[in-house]
Amino acid sequence: MKIGALHNETELLAQAAAGSEKAFATLFHGYRDKIYSVAMRLTRSTFMAEEVVQDIFLKLWVKKECLSDIQDFEDYLFIMTRNHVFTALRRVARQQQLVDDLQLEMPSSEDSTYNRIVNQELEQILQQAVELLPAQQKQIYLLSKEQEMKRDEIAKLLRISSETVKTHLARALRHIRAYSKLKLEITISWLLFFLVN
Repeated sequence: MKIGALHNETELLAQAAAGSEKAFATLFHGYRDKIYSVAMRLTRSTFMAEEVVQDIFLKLWVKKECLSDIQDFEDYLFIMTRNHVFTALRRVARQQQLVDDLQLEMPSSEDSTYNRIVNQELEQILQQAVELLPAQQKQIYLLSKEQEMKRDEIAKLLRISSETVKTHLARALRHIRAYSKLKLEITISWLLFFLVN
């Protein structure tokens, strides 16, 4: 057994596979920091690392009936995390390539109409996404992003736990990312139409 592995890991995996939320929560609390550490090392982004932790455990819960078949849970988590991060980074790279390709199509002048439209639209999309957040998520997101406060500092200021701050930040980021992706796809389609016609 590896150092730091849960002593009753096999039993917990079997219980979680049978639907025990308590066993699954124990696995989550036992391994989330390790997943976060791996994701942080690969992405160098606290926000991405936090989202990876949430995504990995969501995937595990959705396919919980397979948990009892896993021989080395720590290795399994490492491989799953690494693959998830690489997929996410490839997706970001593809999106960046699309933006770069669009910029090549636009006039090179820095104050061109095209560039102004894109920048204004991106800024507006982000502001809209933030405005649509529930009040506490919005407050925590703005403290984190605009005032660059750490989770513990936000928790102390708002008199809530650091875990609550982490949860709200993860939810806020998921909402902002989903909203921005949808709006950005519409904007890019519009720009492509505009460029072609």
